[in-house]
Amino acid sequence: MQIKRFLAVAGLCLAGLMGQAWAAPEGAALCVTCHDEEDLPDMSKSAHGFSADKRVPDCITCHGPSPTHAKKPTGVSERPHPDRLFKGPSIAPATERSAACLSCHNKDPKRALWSGSQHDNADLACNSCHKIHANRDKVLAKATQTDVCFTCHKEQRAQLNKPSHHPIPEGKMTCSDCHNVHGSAGPKLAKRDSTNATCYSCHAEQRGPFVHPHEPVGEDCANCHNAHGSTVAGMLKARAPILCQQCHTPHVAGGVGALGGQAGVSSSNATGKNVVNLWQGRSCLNCHTQVHGSNNPSVTNPTPQFLVR
Repeated sequence: MQIKRFLAVAGLCLAGLMGQAWAAPEGAALCVTCHDEEDLPDMSKSAHGFSADKRVPDCITCHGPSPTHAKKPTGVSERPHPDRLFKGPSIAPATERSAACLSCHNKDPKRALWSGSQHDNADLACNSCHKIHANRDKVLAKATQTDVCFTCHKEQRAQLNKPSHHPIPEGKMTCSDCHNVHGSAGPKLAKRDSTNATCYSCHAEQRGPFVHPHEPVGEDCANCHNAHGSTVAGMLKARAPILCQQCHTPHVAGGVGALGGQAGVSSSNATGKNVVNLWQGRSCLNCHTQVHGSNNPSVTNPTPQFLVR
């Protein structure tokens, strides 16, 4: 009798376990019964890949419970869409799509200023740049990040193909080294609060402070430089003396210089100075070598405020 009772209890337990195993899948497990590798790329190695770990986001985390999509109601010919779609004709608004991502990705200070940023105001969402259903996101790799940015920023792509540029095409830098695309307090989504502060994170030797500063330099590096690229060495917006003369009136040096008012330009003169060498080539930089600022303590020779060494 006891043996029969034990077998009965064991049978009931086994039936319960088998019932759980045979139960219909729920949640994200139900999604993958239809959306398998035939219509979705491999994302098993990504942070968003389907996992038994409940701490990992799954389909429902982003797309919503979508009960009518998971189980088509009776009498409905076409299966309703999920609660939140990220592409296609029934795509959710950009703010709603970004909100789904930020429900998890809101603890990083890099994304604290997303709301109201240039990209947010341009009606872009996280999935406008990021690819979720993939093991590798092009935005997160140096070699491919610019391909995504250049989709919209075509002017910057042309500038970076000019002879003098930051080593972005060579893969040594990326757009995100200077810009925080998720929002910034600085101009043009610069990572720091100003253009200069962003530049100084690499070009610390130009930071100063200098005894005799050059005012346009302290105001904005972009007054003279085009950070994305230029046909002039040093990524200057124009070559000297043209760049310098946008602010400074041309002057005569040692009695030489047609731009100072002398009639004509000759290759030499009685003083032995070559007019062509003085006003061409490095031009103003032949004498004014410390254009970012000078610490020359002299008060007479040379005059320090002229930014010479």
